[in-house]
Amino acid sequence: MGLTQLTLSLASATMLALATLTAVPAQAAPIKNVVLVHGAFADGSGWRGVHDELTRRGYRVTIVQNPLTSLEDDVAATKRALDRQDGPSILVGHSWGGTVITEAGVHANVAGLVYVSALSPDAGETTAQQYEGFAPTPEFVIETTEDGFGFVSREKFKAGFAHDVSDADAAFMHDSQVPINMAVFGTRLTHAAWRTKPSWAVIATEDKAFDQAMLLHMAERIGAKITTVSASHALFMTQPRVVADTIEQAAQNALQATE
Repeated sequence: MGLTQLTLSLASATMLALATLTAVPAQAAPIKNVVLVHGAFADGSGWRGVHDELTRRGYRVTIVQNPLTSLEDDVAATKRALDRQDGPSILVGHSWGGTVITEAGVHANVAGLVYVSALSPDAGETTAQQYEGFAPTPEFVIETTEDGFGFVSREKFKAGFAHDVSDADAAFMHDSQVPINMAVFGTRLTHAAWRTKPSWAVIATEDKAFDQAMLLHMAERIGAKITTVSASHALFMTQPRVVADTIEQAAQNALQATE
């Protein structure tokens, strides 16, 4: 082979290699932002175990403090947190927080949703409608004040909300609970982020706040990838590793799911 032919062959090989490289789609940077939204009768401190588990794995975690005064107020608090993220994020909601992330999750920074024993209405539906046709939950008793805010009963709190924590922890959770304006359950949603964003769900199999059939129905309707765990309604506190594992699955797969 002459010098000219060798030069041409090397040039062709270089061009072929470059063409091959450019043909491979660039891999999206992994999602490292997680926004956690608590539900009724609790505050953001309940996410401490999940927060610590995720931060050890290198995630940047933000915890929303919902006022629980209206759906609009809770969505505004969540969007305020999402505005502060520096890129795609996984938005996570527990219980009533599921309604909040369903409405707020259309935010541009949200790449995926994680429902932790959480509600997931459709646009045009109310949260209260999600309970229709499912069995009652006699161990989960809400007492309503004259101004329309709900508290979980002291006598039923541990059995209905957190049977898998100590008596002392259950007492503290009851005494520090944040009441919710019960009118929020009658507010119709404008958006349903799960229709356009990939979803995951963690379901507590001993949850006394929701009928199990209801939890499965909601998760299946939104096409969520479902994980079940033996836990109470307080699984966001009592099963931080399982919840964090599911959030990590979402972070690793949400962008590919939307391609």
